[in-house]
Amino acid sequence: MGGRRFTFEPHRCFACGELNEHGLHLILHTDATACWTELAIDEAFQGWEGVIHGGILCTILDEVMAWAVIGRDTWGVTARMAVDFKRPVRAGQAIRAEGTVIDEGRRLFRTEGRIVDLVTGELLASGTGTYVAAPPERLAELKARYRLRPADDRSIPTDAEPGTAGRGDRR
Repeated sequence: MGGRRFTFEPHRCFACGELNEHGLHLILHTDATACWTELAIDEAFQGWEGVIHGGILCTILDEVMAWAVIGRDTWGVTARMAVDFKRPVRAGQAIRAEGTVIDEGRRLFRTEGRIVDLVTGELLASGTGTYVAAPPERLAELKARYRLRPADDRSIPTDAEPGTAGRGDRR
């Protein structure tokens, strides 16, 4: 997948906000149809010993599916989401999460997402989502507040080296 990394004003989003000391600090890449991130999740986000909590995986899927919509130059909110867990994700395991827009209406976007093992490509979790686009006046407010803009291309790692969620790593 080609694509661009985007930057925005610092904020406290649990998934992608750099100001949230307890957050995932996801580094997101997007194009006109998809969003993806690569990371290894810290043990602070485990449920059972050594296994990442399912709610964290849901958050990651929600984020990449929502950002796939943002790649279409609109923002929205989650109306519905369903997730299937295939295999446990271990603390420190390198993963890739991807979200794609599969259907677009006037205000509704249907998406699908998946989390795979970055090394083997094994499917670990998958999901679908429906997102409702923000009305034009709210979209303008969001764009002004977060000042979303393409990051310097040199800031995108060229290798498949994942970030580490939960330790404050930001590239």
